[in-house]
Amino acid sequence: MNPVAFIREKREGKKHRREDLEAFLLGYLRDEVPDYQVAAWLMAAFLRGLDPEETLWLTETMARSGKVLDLSGLPHPVDKHSSGGVGDKVSLVVGPILAASGCTFAKMSGRGLAHTGGTIDKLESVPGWRGEMTEAEFLERARRVGLVIAAQSPDLAPLDGKLYALRDVTATVESVPLIASSIMSKKLAAGARSIVLDVKVGRGAFMKTLEEARLLAKTMVAIGQGAGRRVRALLTSMEAPLGRAVGNAIEVREAIGALKGEGPGDLLEVALALAEEALKLEGLDPALARKALESGAALEKFRAFLEAQGGDPRAVEDFSLLPLAEEHPLLAEREGVVREVDAYKVGLAVLALGGGRKRKGEPIDHGVGVYLLQKPGDRVERGEALALVYHRRRGLEEALGYLREAYALGEEAHPAPLVLEAI
Repeated sequence: MNPVAFIREKREGKKHRREDLEAFLLGYLRDEVPDYQVAAWLMAAFLRGLDPEETLWLTETMARSGKVLDLSGLPHPVDKHSSGGVGDKVSLVVGPILAASGCTFAKMSGRGLAHTGGTIDKLESVPGWRGEMTEAEFLERARRVGLVIAAQSPDLAPLDGKLYALRDVTATVESVPLIASSIMSKKLAAGARSIVLDVKVGRGAFMKTLEEARLLAKTMVAIGQGAGRRVRALLTSMEAPLGRAVGNAIEVREAIGALKGEGPGDLLEVALALAEEALKLEGLDPALARKALESGAALEKFRAFLEAQGGDPRAVEDFSLLPLAEEHPLLAEREGVVREVDAYKVGLAVLALGGGRKRKGEPIDHGVGVYLLQKPGDRVERGEALALVYHRRRGLEEALGYLREAYALGEEAHPAPLVLEAI
C-alpha cells in the first residue's frame, strides 16, 4: 500500500478499498506511517467525505486496534452513549434501571470537557468510588452486579485515541463520519450486543440543529447494524439543562433522587425512554423499566454498584457524604414567566466555578455547581430566586453573569418536547 497514492485517492473523491484503509491506519498505529501523512488524509476525508462502507470499515479497524471485550456470556449485555449535554446524568439512572430489569449494563465512560459534564467526574464525587479497573475486574463486576461503569481504557480502540488527538490539532473534528466512527469504535470494542444512543440537540449540545443530530444518529445506527449490533437512537432536547442540577456531586444527588422516584420529571422521561428502547432491543418487556424504578430495585442496584467499585453506599441516604460548596442565590430582576434557560450558558457558569475543565487533565471541584429553582414555564416574581449557585468564590461573578444571560423571561413560555425522534 502506497500512502501517497492512498491520500491522493481520497483527495480526488474516490472510494478506498478496505484492505488499503486498514493497512494505512494500522501502519499509523505502529508508527510506520508518519502523522503528517495521516493529517493529510484526515483533511481529504473531511472535505471529500467517507461513504457508509468506508465509515464502517474505519470504525471496525479502530475497534479491533486494541482489546475487544467479550460480554456474550452475560445476560442481555447493553450499553448506552450520550453525545454530551448539560445536567446529563442519565447514565446514573438508566444503568441501574436496566440492571434491575435483567440486563447487564457494562459501560466505558469519559470525563467532562468544556461546557459538558462527564459521568466519571460525577461518580468520583462519591467517597472512595473509582472507575479505573482491569479487564478482569470489569467483567467480574458486570457478572456479579449487572452494572459497571469504568473510565475509558487506553487498551480499547487505541487507534481512535491517536486519530482523535491528530484531528484535534488539524481542524478535522467536525466531520460526521469521523465523529460517528470515533464514538462507535469504542462501543463496539466494549462488547455490548445492544446499544442505545442519546443524541442531544440544541444550544447545550454539540449538534445544534435537528438535521445535524439526525445525520449523526443515522450514521451511528448504520455503523452499529453493519457491525452486527442492535442499535437504536433517540434525539433528545438540550435547549435547557436536563433536570435542575448541573455540576458533579449535585448531579449525583439528583440522580439518586430520581431513582427514589422523586423526579425531576424531564430526567425520568429521558431515562425511561432510553431504558425502554434498550429492553425492546433485547426482546424484553419495556414495562420492566418502570417496574424496576417504582419497586426500588433500581435504587438497590445503584447502591450495590457504588459499593462494588469502592464507593461509600451510605451516600444513597446521607447526602452529607456528597458535600456542596457555599450557596449564593441568583435573584430575578423582574417578574415574568421563564421562557428559556440556555443550557450552554449554564454549562459555562459551572465551568467558571471550577466544576469543569477547559483542558484535558485539569482537576475539577466536585462540590460546585448550579441548582435551577425555576425552569421554562415557571412564573417568578421580582427578587425571587431563579437558581442557587454553589461556589468557593472562584469565578462567582462570571458564573452569575452567564446565568443572568441564560434566563430569559417573557409573558408566556412554550416548552419543547424532550424526546424529539427515534431512529
